[in-house]
Amino acid sequence: MGLLEYFKTLSENPYFGAGFGLFGVGAGAAILRKGFQIGSIYFRRNYMITLEVPCRDKSYQWLLQWITEKGARNTQHISVETSFEESADSGKVKTSYTFVPGIGTHFMNYNGHWIRVERNREQHTLDLHMGIPWETVTLTALGRNKGLFSDMLEEARTLALKQTEGRTVIYTPMGADWRSFGHPRKRRPLSSVVLDRGVKDRLVGDVKDFIGNPKWYRDRGIPYRRGYLLFGPPGCGKSSFITALAGDLEYSICILNLSDRGLTDDRLNFLLNTAPTQSIVLLEDIDAAFVSREKTSENKGAYEGLSRLTFSGLLNALDGVASTEARILFMTTNYVSRLDPALVRPGRVDVKECLDYCTDFQISELFRNFYPEASEALVEKFVSQCGEQKKNISAAAIQGHFLIFKNDPIEAVERIDLLIG
Repeated sequence: MGLLEYFKTLSENPYFGAGFGLFGVGAGAAILRKGFQIGSIYFRRNYMITLEVPCRDKSYQWLLQWITEKGARNTQHISVETSFEESADSGKVKTSYTFVPGIGTHFMNYNGHWIRVERNREQHTLDLHMGIPWETVTLTALGRNKGLFSDMLEEARTLALKQTEGRTVIYTPMGADWRSFGHPRKRRPLSSVVLDRGVKDRLVGDVKDFIGNPKWYRDRGIPYRRGYLLFGPPGCGKSSFITALAGDLEYSICILNLSDRGLTDDRLNFLLNTAPTQSIVLLEDIDAAFVSREKTSENKGAYEGLSRLTFSGLLNALDGVASTEARILFMTTNYVSRLDPALVRPGRVDVKECLDYCTDFQISELFRNFYPEASEALVEKFVSQCGEQKKNISAAAIQGHFLIFKNDPIEAVERIDLLIG
């Protein structure tokens, strides 16, 4: 039997023909499936653009809020976020509820582009710093224009800034990141803080001069950062001035507690380098973090602190090789004599200012601020009575006295014994 006759016999065999047909169908389906997969991958890589935003990114909450406001308004699958808003007039805090897209897939239209929004949550993975399940939002759109997402994120940022417009945001460290502490506060007017004659203007002028002259520092090879030390008795306006200054500059405040037991040298350096832009870093009661060198000389010159932070680590974070630029840092203390000279030398502390007990100028200005309709004779009488006692009086004590008689300046003068008694 020749070879041709052999194949002819096989082709006439019904069992062989059926098997060959099935094989052909299966092979064809496999080829089509593989081709579809390759085509899909090629299409996604070349004609679709995807943006993934993890929950640790600063723009994550901005984006969720923006999607709710501008995009997926008609979605029926939503999550709630509770926030607190302070009234600008009464200061009363009201509770508000914001609905954001829930876990799952949503669709929205932005500037004529349809965008697929997918919010995912990993139930078995936690964000260790926030203590919540790890989440991501993935945006997918047709095309290759990355500017679409850039515009979207910028709109989300602008919307978030409008919500804190006219308010001061307070940040505190949470893990290795900064988180907003409470609700944004109404900005305190700088005029409401009364310091001795010329002190406020001198400090504000120095800060604004620093902010406006980065090129001056760069041209001279000087690190672009500025450190301030405010010292003096309690209740004399150190924290109040910093809060008002931040409001006047439209800056936020980042508060660092050096006594935090979880604070290490590396974590402090990282926090100072990742502080939000346009913010004042505040180290309150700097004297409480470390005792003086003399008191620990028997301990081989080490510094005893409540946290794992070392004194050398603090100094390196303030002006070491890895310290951040474009930084405004304020320190406060009630006991300047307890501070080591190495901490307050130029380069770490550039400006030192004493905010002491009230002078006659401060007492008169405080009286006028609380009682703008009072006569000058009443102002002078109150000032003279305070001076006759030869007793140191803080601004906080005077303010507390005025709050008792907030509608009666005459009674405030007559009952001055409550203030100086």
